[in-house]
Amino acid sequence: MKTIPTIYLASSSSRRISLLHQMGFSFRILPNTIDESNIKTLDPFETVNLLSRMKAESVLNGIQEGIVIGADTLVFLNGEILGKPRNDREATQMLQKLSGKTHEVYTGFTLIQIGGKCISDVEITSVIFRKLTVWEIQDYVKSGGPLDKAGGYGIQDRSGLFVDRISGCFYNVVGFPLTKFYQSLKSLLGENRLREMIWQGKETHDERTR
Repeated sequence: MKTIPTIYLASSSSRRISLLHQMGFSFRILPNTIDESNIKTLDPFETVNLLSRMKAESVLNGIQEGIVIGADTLVFLNGEILGKPRNDREATQMLQKLSGKTHEVYTGFTLIQIGGKCISDVEITSVIFRKLTVWEIQDYVKSGGPLDKAGGYGIQDRSGLFVDRISGCFYNVVGFPLTKFYQSLKSLLGENRLREMIWQGKETHDERTR
């Protein structure tokens, strides 16, 4: 009987950790060592696809079995890639640019099966911001919310009030496209193995909460 493979998440993102738990998986966290600022490309699809694979590959050393997950998210507005703001000034500028406009959120993810296949894919969601006032931007920036988020906002926090509507996967905007990821994992493992992994994750969660 085959053992259930261990999942390794090459990220310390609290949002991706929460979403994987929400899906019912048990996994280990291995923060990646990639300097995203060194990646220079004008194509958002290519950027998130490349970075997700690089992040997954950066934690492979020493792993003998299992599946490694890498992911990367960015915001794309009028031909410009918006990553994570480095300071309050950049966060303010990003939110001013997004105000009253439509942008796209790209998330790339890579699954590397040790000794097996590698799957990469990208999800795109269109997001429409309402027109923001100066004080709304200033207030959110002062909260510290923008600094660890692509585009300087997180739809799951108070800046969700900035969003008029979206077209596409909501969770992709949070930072991880759940359905597309789930379908890719099912393609990689098969439905029976995937079901076993979810059962194992549920048992682990139940043990922790007793």
